[in-house]
Amino acid sequence: MLKLQLGSSNSFNLDITLCCGQAFRWNKHGKWWIGVVNENVLKIRQVDDCLEFENANVDFVRDYFGLDDDLPRILSEIRKDEHIRQAVDTFSGLRILRQDPWECLISYICATFKNIPAIKQMLYNISKKFGEKISFDGLAFYTFPTSEKLSKAKIGELVDCGLGFRAKYVSETAKIVYMNGFSFDKLKKMSYEDARKELLGFWGVGLKVADCVLLFSLGKLEAFPVDVWIRRAILKHYSNHFPKEFAETISNQKSLNKTEYEKISLFGRDYFGKYAGYAQEYLYHYERTQC
Repeated sequence: MLKLQLGSSNSFNLDITLCCGQAFRWNKHGKWWIGVVNENVLKIRQVDDCLEFENANVDFVRDYFGLDDDLPRILSEIRKDEHIRQAVDTFSGLRILRQDPWECLISYICATFKNIPAIKQMLYNISKKFGEKISFDGLAFYTFPTSEKLSKAKIGELVDCGLGFRAKYVSETAKIVYMNGFSFDKLKKMSYEDARKELLGFWGVGLKVADCVLLFSLGKLEAFPVDVWIRRAILKHYSNHFPKEFAETISNQKSLNKTEYEKISLFGRDYFGKYAGYAQEYLYHYERTQC
């Protein structure tokens, strides 16, 4: 077992970070969190200011959990008003993960119009069927399937995993990634706008999915994904930043069109600045836990 001392100035809360809805393949077993990350089963827990973990090295843990992000400075920059201050104070220590982009892309394609338990079940099903089995602590785990495996999967097999209409999107996206040798690393070097444009070329990827992938796996901390919870937070606490007619329109709709989404997302990026993605996640988690 390895240990990583965080230090009093390095604010981090493992529990909040892993249960705030940004990743779907982590589960808590007693005091330990266990998740399959890349090819390994990572077992980790936090004891005060120390992380204890197995099956990963210190550099990987530091990178995956965003421990190099200057969180105190980030939070000081996004604390623009009383509401976001309340969210930040309630969930202090929440950090943005740096997930594997391929897994993150498929996860958020599957997440369309689904709640978190259903998303977790879909991802478990396709990992069990198309991934590789790993035994750890007497339990069975499965790696996330490669683009090659999913590109060769039959649509019916993906439907049987609970994907429904998403099966076609996952299949076609996997084919593009596998057959074209698509490199996610190149997206990290692009601007936010250019990288989002690239992601929008995949099947099943709209603005929200693209923004989630950019934020949670590609280091684009300015991305501001807009879902039902963020829309609710905007209407409750930030509607004065929009024309009255716009606020009334989006409050009476089940979903946002492209123009409406862009307007809210751009507001988030302009208002909260280069760390808007952090503001988004604090607002998102705070809003959904107040109900």
